[in-house]
Amino acid sequence: MISGDALLLALFVVAVVNVSRYVSTLRTLLAVMRECDPLLYQQVDGRGFFSSQGNVSKQIRLFHYIRSEQYQNHHDPVFMQKCVKVRKLFILASSYLMLFIVSIFVVAYLGI
Repeated sequence: MISGDALLLALFVVAVVNVSRYVSTLRTLLAVMRECDPLLYQQVDGRGFFSSQGNVSKQIRLFHYIRSEQYQNHHDPVFMQKCVKVRKLFILASSYLMLFIVSIFVVAYLGI
């Protein structure tokens, strides 16, 4: 039988890998956005997006832009593909993080 520590470690590694894939894809989306849509890049604070002084309200604007699929009316197919990939990876990474958090409580409650 698998131990609880091994299960948590495996889920943690999978969650970290998926979050790093999401952040990497988000960085490439911002690079593509800088070239194909400079106005949107400014609106989401692309230059300071990952800095400690980043404007959270502008970052949330990008989240809502991707969540509501407003990119489907964009003229650049590469940009649209990156937005789709960011959206899918966000869903995947957040799902794995939720699964990891739930599994922590399950392992602690069951004493595995």
